[in-house]
Amino acid sequence: MTVLRVVVLTGSGISAESGIPTFRGSEGLWRSFSPEELATPEAFKRDPTLVWEWYLWRKSLIAHAEPNEGHNALVKLENRLGDDFFLITQNVDGLHQKAGSRRLLELHGNIWRVRCLSCSAVYCDYRTEMDKLPPSCIRCGGLVRPDVVWFGEAIDEKALEVAFRWSSSCSIFVSAGTSAVVYPAAELPYIAKRSGAKLVEINPEETPISTIADVIIREPASRGVKKLLEML
Repeated sequence: MTVLRVVVLTGSGISAESGIPTFRGSEGLWRSFSPEELATPEAFKRDPTLVWEWYLWRKSLIAHAEPNEGHNALVKLENRLGDDFFLITQNVDGLHQKAGSRRLLELHGNIWRVRCLSCSAVYCDYRTEMDKLPPSCIRCGGLVRPDVVWFGEAIDEKALEVAFRWSSSCSIFVSAGTSAVVYPAAELPYIAKRSGAKLVEINPEETPISTIADVIIREPASRGVKKLLEML
């Protein structure tokens, strides 16, 4: 009997349908700054208060968002496949966890965690308002930053190794709501395809991987993932 091993990669498309502004585009602008200007180590070093103000604004938006039918369909797929399912996300909003996903790898971190630049402590901080900016570490009093991957920073090697290993050993790889242009995540569909997996793309628009996809569902991510669940 053939084992169905499924890997799903999600991007901002699935979160946008829960009311979270996309990271790029006009709706992502804040105080005339673009994300590329604020989500960098250099910006944080130059003005950590400004960067934290932007992240608190983002957190306030995300705090009111709820998982949509796409997030919920992925939980159902995980419950069905068990250990033969793995979810990789480029999103930092925590909506997959809120929906109930457990077999999950967050490639770009999580906006609800902070990391201390002095003692390297990592812990959750769900506040959307803070009396003092930038905030201090609850353990050592040092400067903390959002525990997310910024432009110009490398993804954690261990996390990337896990993503590569799953992508190269699955039988079906699903790209849902991703632009397929942000590397190294954009390399994962190609790794899966070269390793013999069937590639499914769920996106209302064409992307760089459309030409190699075996199945294309031209739907928004939430509806497309639900349709995929019915197909499988």
